[in-house]
This record gives sequence, structure tokens and C-alpha cells, in this order.
Amino acid sequence: AWPPNMALSSQSGRKKQHVQPMFAVHVFQCYKIYSCSFCQCHTFVSGYFQKYKEFEKSVRVEEIDGLKLVKNLAVKMEEVFRKKAEATRRLVEAAEEAHHQHEENPDLQYEYFNAVLINEVDEMGNNVELGGEFLLEPNDHFNNLSVNLSLSVVQVPTNMYNKDPDIVNGVYWSEALNKVFVDNFERDPTLIWQYFGSAKGFFRQYPGVKWHPDEHGVIGFDCRNRKWYIQAATSPKDVVILVDVSGSMKGLRLTIARQTVSSILDTLGDDDFFNVIAYNQEIHYVEPCLNGTLVRADRTNKDHFREHLDKLFAKGIGLLGEALAEAFTILNDFNQTGRGSVCSQAIMLVTDGATEMYDDVFEKYNWPERKVRIFPYLIGRESAFADNLKWMACANKGYFSQISTLADVQENVMRYLHVMSRPKVIDHEHDTVWTEAYVDSLNEKAGPSLMTTVAMPVFSTKNETKNQGILLGVVGTDIPLQELMKLIPKHMVQSAVLYQDGQKRRKPNYSSVDLSEVEWEDKDDILRNAMVNRRTGTFSMEVKKTVDRGRRVLKMHNDYYYTDIKGTPFSVGVALSRGHGKYFFRGNVSVEAGLRDLEQPDVALADEWTYCNTEEQHEHRHLTQIQAIKLFLTGRRPHLKCDRELIQEVLFDAVVTAPLEAYWTGLALNKSENSDKGVEITFLGTRTGLSRTNLFVPGDQDFLTAEDKEGVFNADHFPLWYKRAAEQVPGTFVYSIPFSTAVGIQMKLEFFQRKFWTACRQVKAQQIMQHNLTCTAGGMSIFQLKVTIAAICMFVVCEKRGESVRELDTFSAYLWFSQLLWFLISFHTHSAQRSRGKTMMVPCDTEYPAFVSERTIKETTGNIECEGCVRSFVIQQIPSSNLFMVVVDNKCDCSSAPPVTMDPIEIMYILSRRNTDSLKCDRLKFQKDRKKPESCHPFHPEV
Repeated sequence: AWPPNMALSSQSGRKKQHVQPMFAVHVFQCYKIYSCSFCQCHTFVSGYFQKYKEFEKSVRVEEIDGLKLVKNLAVKMEEVFRKKAEATRRLVEAAEEAHHQHEENPDLQYEYFNAVLINEVDEMGNNVELGGEFLLEPNDHFNNLSVNLSLSVVQVPTNMYNKDPDIVNGVYWSEALNKVFVDNFERDPTLIWQYFGSAKGFFRQYPGVKWHPDEHGVIGFDCRNRKWYIQAATSPKDVVILVDVSGSMKGLRLTIARQTVSSILDTLGDDDFFNVIAYNQEIHYVEPCLNGTLVRADRTNKDHFREHLDKLFAKGIGLLGEALAEAFTILNDFNQTGRGSVCSQAIMLVTDGATEMYDDVFEKYNWPERKVRIFPYLIGRESAFADNLKWMACANKGYFSQISTLADVQENVMRYLHVMSRPKVIDHEHDTVWTEAYVDSLNEKAGPSLMTTVAMPVFSTKNETKNQGILLGVVGTDIPLQELMKLIPKHMVQSAVLYQDGQKRRKPNYSSVDLSEVEWEDKDDILRNAMVNRRTGTFSMEVKKTVDRGRRVLKMHNDYYYTDIKGTPFSVGVALSRGHGKYFFRGNVSVEAGLRDLEQPDVALADEWTYCNTEEQHEHRHLTQIQAIKLFLTGRRPHLKCDRELIQEVLFDAVVTAPLEAYWTGLALNKSENSDKGVEITFLGTRTGLSRTNLFVPGDQDFLTAEDKEGVFNADHFPLWYKRAAEQVPGTFVYSIPFSTAVGIQMKLEFFQRKFWTACRQVKAQQIMQHNLTCTAGGMSIFQLKVTIAAICMFVVCEKRGESVRELDTFSAYLWFSQLLWFLISFHTHSAQRSRGKTMMVPCDTEYPAFVSERTIKETTGNIECEGCVRSFVIQQIPSSNLFMVVVDNKCDCSSAPPVTMDPIEIMYILSRRNTDSLKCDRLKFQKDRKKPESCHPFHPEV
């Protein structure tokens, strides 16, 4: 058997402007892929084996211990998270000490660097107030943004006065954080943004960077609405929002009420649960199907309720007593199920007044424990009924606010968070919270980036305020998922998952999704629930993995290994594909030989893989991976942190594949031989991320660049051509018709036609006579079979003289195919759909039609009916390949038959309004088990 872990292919005919289709080929042998001009392929293989024989005694094939692998990965991730949490804790200590030493001064005048105003000048060329000259320099660690590594900047929401005394005092004492920001970054150069979000509304960010308003001159960012702030400031909560829609709420009042509800929804995090009820003389659930229950406050559910707010209209009288009783009942019943937060509870009352205090309702449902807090929001300028609402708030440990205009909404809504945070503050519990993955887009130049945040609350420690439970704000730092991806041993792992409370983080271009929506074959949620509950174990199942943007499907049998990450709410899991994925090829070569072959011009390493950590120290960031490896192995940079095992393997690959360079060079020099084969580019890839590439034609090529996401090794996956070949039957070739970018041997259509018909004419005369056929080139065509199959292919059109169509001699085609390249069609005969099932689908669902080859079917025949004519066909499997020969007669014109494409299909349900609403309702009610936060501070006797 050939040694595993390597892939080799070649390409021809790729141009900037595509006039005709290009085609690719990959050759796979016993976990390796080889291709060149096929008639010389064995020449290279022979040279490869000669080199391999030199090291055979020191070579071994090892089985990967998946459980050990995932535990080691968890330890590495634990260390990353620990460093970030320690940096955050140092910020908490510094902030609390700075505030303790500060004396509030309502007349304080202080010039600070406002993030929007820095480096701005007026008409006279002078710096504007709160602007000033602020040094900014591009920094590659921050996506080449211009930043200041010595100072932070302060952002104030547009709806707030940036010289408000509370803002100025907070900015003044929080200047002490600058020193800690810089110190943290020096201790851990992998840190990115560090910040302090004040309960007063301002946001201090390090390193300093300029912020730019939108086209309306507005910056809508308010740190208090961010997930990290909400989760750190308060405990998980169940909330019922009551909205008065009686006749007195008509006009502007109802508009303000809608905005108030929307702002309350903004303050709810992923650990919270809620419902919205409108009331007049009757109870109206804003979403009728959620009668008597609560739903998780994720983004989808909150947006769904916002859409329904516009449907509210005011009429009748308001019976607040019945609405309060309904809210208390929901909170009690839902809490008993154990499906909610099982922590804090609150009722938000949005109304223009209350004619009585409803003490009988509170006595029945909430006293004496007062576990449900009441937060009344009085809408409008009138205060006739304010006293009753104030009494409700004070009697039920809540807070009263009056909102007169739309501009008042944001700040007044935020005040309830201070009250909800008081038990945590008085208990002095600095809970460390970790958010779900989210896309950060604070700066357009940096672009969106998927990350998680570690955050901690900051409390007032002054003796005179300690018992009041005053929250000063929240500090945090971001952890890009890309940093965690660097820890994954990509040469061993096909896929890795970071999982928290039912939410999966994976690729940088994905949001958090539930694991069951990705590993959809786990229909019983065995893997999902094990990871949600942070267990350690293994699981196996057969999966269908889509590649090439959903156009192709790989059948795999995966073994999953998972464990928890200590000190965090996360679990991590890895998947190993049975066969090549479970074994690894190890060998040893000298450092000198390895470095010599690694530095050859045709060699490259995976751009996003981490052989050496060049990010940890500033002086290493300019190094390429090959440069870092050389400095590490020669002892010139002993402090570089490198993966010695991976480096040893990539050096071995470099040495063993070195004969390929001489072989390719020989082909390039022999122009007549090379032109006959039509090859333009050849390339090889190994499991360690090493690749070799050779051009056979002059001219610029944009092949295997970082933009060819499917065709290169990157932080997320092996190249498409590598994955397809690795999953192919050992000893066979892999051919593909690329849909976009191309890899492998590629040739012009005319070249294929010429070679194909040359081979076909070699069929013996007696075979032609025996089958009584006259065959011509069918060219490119689209055809459709009875089963849902469609393909673009070069096929053979045969006119029958007396009998039905029979097969051509596939062996003759195979002879030519084994010498060079025989283009037919990567033809698949069984449709596989990506959908998990339609029972839970909603109109935004999409199906991805794909075709999977069934290798046990060697030959099949059939008929195509079109326009009253029957057209016969024969399909035969081409030996040692993933191809099929397709032969059809030409007595029918089926050109009017619509093509069957592989384009994604949006599921459009033809249902009645009632059934459509039922599907939506099922989705809203459908809540998978999630692990709740370990910390809960629902109430305190004193507040």
C-alpha cells in the first residue's frame, strides 16, 4: 500500500477569460492522490518510492487517539481562555480601585479623547473640542486599522450629551484603565479589543481608534445593549411585558409604547425568556400561538415580536388587574417547568396610567417573597396616575420611569438593569461570563469577524454605597474564533466544533447555530446533548458532507470525540473520518535535509496554519511560517513557540516529495512531450499542509491563491480536490467538472474531443459490425433521465441499425483514459438532499440537490420519454474512476426538456394561512435543551 497523507494533481488550460469549460482530474491511491501526465505518472511514483525507501525503516503508521487529541486541544483552549479572563479581572480591580479613590464633582471639566471627534478640525484648522491630535498608526494585528497602542478612546451614544457631569466624572476616573490596557497587551500580545462599558452609557475602548458616524451622522452603538454587557450585568431572567392598548393610548403614546417595548427587547440576552401581552378589556397575546408560555430571547424571536408590534391598535378600556394576574400566572407556571431561566423574574408595565394600586393582585401572587419585580413605564407627560405606578414599583422591588418623548425611551429603559444587577453587586460576585459567538462590526474597515467575549461586572466598593448595589459597568475583551482555530492540529482533524449551551461556533463565516442543524444525521441529539451537558466521550455515525458550495456530497463515517473546557461554559469536539482520517504517517529526516527541500521555490505551506506562533511576540509578526520554522530549528529564535511534531512531519514530506521537482522540470524542458499532454499546471498536497506547484505554460496564473477558498489549505479545511480524493475508493482516479474555480489537470474541450475520438476509432472493426452501430460526436448537451438526474457531458450518439442500443467497449476507452485523461462526466446516480426533514421546515428553508455515485452499480439501461418518442440510453461505470460512460441514441429530439440543475431550491410551502401559522408557531415553541448559567442572583432581602 502507498503511504497515506499525500495528494498530487495537475491543471491545464485555466485562463482569466473562460471561453469553454475546463475540466479537472485527481488521482487517488491508498490515501494518496497522484496525477501528472498519466503516461508518465508511474515514472514519478517510481522516483518517489526510491526516495521513500531511503527512510522506510524510520517510518511508521500511527492510529490517532481521538480522545487524547480532543483533551489536549481542550487544555490548550483552556489556557487561552484563562489568559483572557485574567486580563479582564485585572481591569475590574483597576476600575473599582480608581472609582473608590474618586470623589464625584458635578462641576468637573475634563477634556478626553472622543472616538468620533479625534483629529477633527474646525473651519479655522483648529482641533475641535474633545478632539485633539491623536496619533494613529496602521497595525496588522488589528486588521491594519490605524490605532493608538498607548491610549484608549471614549465613545458616547449620539442621544447622550458628551459633557454630562456623570459622563465626565466616569471618563475621568476610568482613565486609570489605560495603564492596565497596555500592560495586558504586553503580557498577552494575542489580545485584541479591551474595553469598559459604563452604566452611564459611555464606552472606553483600547487600543484607541477613530469611529465614523453613518450617513445620517449617527452612531447607534450603545454598549449597554450588547450581549456581553447584559449577561455580565444581570442574572438570567424571565420577563413578561404588558402593553396598555386601551383607547387613551392612541396616537403618539402608542408609538412611544411600541418603541419602549422594542428597547426592552434589546436589553434581553440569550439566557433570558419573555413574552409580550397587550391588554384593554381583554388579554391579547402579541403572538397568539404563544399563549401561556415564554420563549427564548434570541435574535430571531425578538425580531418576530417586533414585527407584531406594528399590528397593535388602541381601543376600549384597560383592565390592568386581569393583565397582571395573567403575567404572574405565566411566570409561575413556566418557572415550574424548569425550561426558563429559573432565576430572576420581572413584569414590565407600559401604560399611560393606573387608576388603583392593585394590592390584592400582588398580595395573591407576589407577597411576601416579592420574587417578581415590577417595572412600570408611564407613557406621556401627565402625572395624574404616577403615584399608583410608583407605589407598585416600590412595593415589588422594581423601579418607576416616566417616558414623555421618543428621545427619552433609551435611557429610561436602561434603568431597570441597575435594579436587576443589585443582588449580584451586593453579593460582590464577579461572575465571569462568556458570550455566544457574534459578528463584531464596530469598524467597517476591519470588516465583520466572528468572536466570543469574556466579560465581568464592575461594582462600587465605596462604604457609603456598598449596600445600595451600584453597578459601575462591565469590562470585557474579545476572542476571535480565528485564534482558537489556530490551536487545532489541522493535519489530524477533519472538523472541530466549539460548543456552548446548545450553540455551535465553527467557521469564521458562520454565525452561532445549533449543532443539530449541522450534524443533522444525529436525529436523536445524542452528540448535541452530550456536548451541551459538557460530558467527555465518543460517538460515531455515517454522515453526508456537502462540499463545493453544496454541489457535491461526500459519504463518510465519522468518529466524534468531545470534552469540556475547564473554567468556561464551552465544550470542544473533533471529528475523524474512518479510514484515512484515523491514521497518520510519521517519519524522520535530518533538519538540514528538511530545510533544504522546504525552501525550494515550488514549495508552499498552508497560509492559515500555525506551524509556529508568530502572533505572540511583536518581533515575530513579520515572519512567514517557513522563516519561523528555520529560525526555530536552527536555534536562532529559541523563544518561538512551534509545533515540533507538525514541523517534523512537514520536513519529512518536503524531503520525500523532492524528486517531484526534478520530474516536473524534465517535463517542462521536453516541450514536445509536454504539449502532447496538454498539461498546464500540476500540484501536490500533503496532509501536513505542504503543497508543490509547477507551471508548464508561460503567463501569469491566479491558481491556488487565497481567494480560491475551496482549492487551498486554509484554517478551516483541506482543499476540495484533496477531500474528494481522500474519500474515493483506494486505487481509483477522481475526475471532476469544476463549477467555478478549478484544480487538477485541466484541458480545453477541443483537446478532449480530439483525444476521445482518437481512442474511440481504435475500437475493432468487428466490434462495430457486431453491434451494428454508427457513432458520432454528440458534443456538449444537457439531458434528463427518468430518475432525477441531469448533467452536462460529452456523450456518444449512436444510430441503431435494427436493434436496441447496446454498450460501447468501455475497455477501449479505459486504455486511453489510463494513458492520459478521458473526459466524460462525474456522473452520479442517487440524489441526496441536505434537508433534515420537512416536518419542521419554514419558508426560509433551502434544499441542496446533489448526486452521489453508487459504486456497486456497474451498468444500467433505460429510456427517456419526450414528445411522444422513446430515447434509449446505456450507462456503464468506467473502471478505476468515479466516471460513467453514457451512450444514447439520437432518434428523438429532447431539446425542449427542461434541464435539472443543482441550484439551491428555496422551499415554498403551498399551505393555507392556518397551516402556515401553525408551522411558524411550532418553530417558536420548539426549544432544545440548553445548559443554564451556573450563577444566579435573583433577589436580595435588602434590595
